[in-house]
Amino acid sequence: MATVAPEAWRAMLASRPDLAGEPLVETWADAARPLVARRSVEGDPPQTTPLGLPLPPAQGKRRIAVSLPRAAVLAVTPPPRLDDARSAAPPAWRPTIVELLALDDQVRTYGSLAWAWLTGLAYLSASSDLDLLWTLPEPASLDPLLAGIAAIAARAPMRIDGEIVGAAGAVHWRELQGGGEVMVKHPTGVRLMTREAFLAGGRP
Repeated sequence: MATVAPEAWRAMLASRPDLAGEPLVETWADAARPLVARRSVEGDPPQTTPLGLPLPPAQGKRRIAVSLPRAAVLAVTPPPRLDDARSAAPPAWRPTIVELLALDDQVRTYGSLAWAWLTGLAYLSASSDLDLLWTLPEPASLDPLLAGIAAIAARAPMRIDGEIVGAAGAVHWRELQGGGEVMVKHPTGVRLMTREAFLAGGRP
């Protein structure tokens, strides 16, 4: 998550007529609301930081990609901890969140719940998933963690989505329940590797 300088944000908006008329976008940086890091794509200017902004459902859930000078980024922070963001969760979610925190109290959240907590805006709906990030644990602890997530997900009132993050990148937690190849997301791209290679930090 990145907080950016308001003056740099306004300069970017002046060159983006496609964003005119989006009041939330115009005031985003002035309100000190964060953006999220995204993967660089063809067309991003050199020497800039690629960032993204998903608008709330009431604004059409539009996903906005921007690029800002590196000096415009004032602060970079990880996604919020679930324990902090749970105050923004719907009441029906809270027993599940308590179970998830008992399984791993350092788990982080992104997606609708994170944006609702970070901005105070209405990102959550009846169809929202709970998106989570777990740090890859020691090998002996991984299977118990995955089994615990699966058991909680089976009775949760919402879909539990999310990834296990290791040195090689991030893998969806459900994929790691099996063997064979897994899809690993990394800031530089996406690739397939064996489960064993992922657990070894990307080494074959």
